[in-house]
Amino acid sequence: MSEKMNKVTDLRSALELLKSIPGQLIETDEPVNPHAELSGVYRHVGAGGTVMRPTKIGPAMVFNHVLGHEDSSVVIGLLASRERVGLMLDTKPERLGFLLNEAVKNPIDPITISNDKAKAQEVVHYAEDPEFDIRKLIPAPTNTEEDAGPYITIGMCYASDSETGESDITIHRLCLQSKDEMSMYFVPGRHLEVFRKKAEKAGKPLPISISIGVDPAIEVAACFEAPTTPLGFNELSVAGAIRKEAVELVQCLTIDEKAIANAEYVIEGELVPRVRVREDQNTNTGKAMPEFPGYTGSAVAELPLIKVKAVTHRVNPIMQTVIGPSEEHVNMAGIPTEASILQMVEKAMPGKLLNVYAHTSGGGKYMAVLQFKKSQPSDEGRQRQAALLAFSAFSELKHVFIVDEDVDPFDSNDVLWALNTRYQGDVDTVFIPGVRCHPLDPSQDPAYSPTIQEKGISCKTIFDCTVPFHLKEEFKRSEFKQVDPRRFVPGFSNV
Repeated sequence: MSEKMNKVTDLRSALELLKSIPGQLIETDEPVNPHAELSGVYRHVGAGGTVMRPTKIGPAMVFNHVLGHEDSSVVIGLLASRERVGLMLDTKPERLGFLLNEAVKNPIDPITISNDKAKAQEVVHYAEDPEFDIRKLIPAPTNTEEDAGPYITIGMCYASDSETGESDITIHRLCLQSKDEMSMYFVPGRHLEVFRKKAEKAGKPLPISISIGVDPAIEVAACFEAPTTPLGFNELSVAGAIRKEAVELVQCLTIDEKAIANAEYVIEGELVPRVRVREDQNTNTGKAMPEFPGYTGSAVAELPLIKVKAVTHRVNPIMQTVIGPSEEHVNMAGIPTEASILQMVEKAMPGKLLNVYAHTSGGGKYMAVLQFKKSQPSDEGRQRQAALLAFSAFSELKHVFIVDEDVDPFDSNDVLWALNTRYQGDVDTVFIPGVRCHPLDPSQDPAYSPTIQEKGISCKTIFDCTVPFHLKEEFKRSEFKQVDPRRFVPGFSNV
């Protein structure tokens, strides 16, 4: 970290940093109901993303008076601004993908500390206690009034392969079902799903810890996927590389697994073999929760079940939550996507891909803007090769826009300008039908089109908004005189 900034090592130090920067964090002591009201408030304050308008990018928010949970508070929107993520990871917002790319190349493995030094275990609640109720211990909000129940939306799920001992960390949809049970939703192909299936085939439970309220570097690193981080690659090592210091783990108290030692909350439990539960069994709404594409997902009829063994937490813990379609998802999922694309394209054609933006409108997964530089006639066509590599780097990507070096990939108006002045639909569109993408896109369904064979199959599309190399001189943008506006407007900044 820069010496001028507070060192971020956990959620609390991240909040202290944001408190020191105007406009990045607000707190309220106004009583708030965690059932739909808390998210309803933040929808207006700073959710952004694919949330239905009106919404905007705004400060993170701490609710200090959550009804039914007097000894804890809830923070939302911590990562709901690319600028804020840059502040907490100590880099410029447009360089975040490059930072993560370097971190993947130089991993620092996590270490384990003793239980007596773990802040996450300052207070312990065992499930065998008759008064135990996870719904009362953890102020997990309900995003909307249709939700299947209270959800843990940003829990760091940590488990290990029963055969190899290799560990992985990912984020999953976790619904509180009873006083000691949670359902867990898996998108096909996630590494923890591989671990769960192995354990279930052997008829054994899979120990799992869920750490809530951690260093933002961990939350972003946990969203890397194959092929950038293949099965057996522990993404905590990426977070260690970002901080240049190993992430500290601690042995759980009731299961044979580890958890993040300075988390605000840790849930210890086991994925029970051959037991399934209906996600909306307590509400019968048919809905799950709002997901990153901006729609509420359907409740799943049969989901794996976690039996909770214990909850540990810090004194006066801070619950962290996100709104599913908010800018938080864009940044958590999108920045690792950018890093993965940068890595793969750089290997194939060094120096050609200048930057990547996993766009807000795609939730950080469905759409990427590639800034590509053509330097010689033989570079023509390579921009489309870069787009194909992007699809390989991140399988859930649906649309790729390619722009020239004079277009800002992070400015949607500039990208649309390129679409309107450097693109012809019948010449510059490449369709790749029948490719697996992501099941949460409602248009990827046979009901949408008979050309779609099954749910999750998509037509991936490249929008080539680059100027043909031989015409580059004809497409030069108007050049303005270089001046320093601070001479005329003291304190001016266009950053």
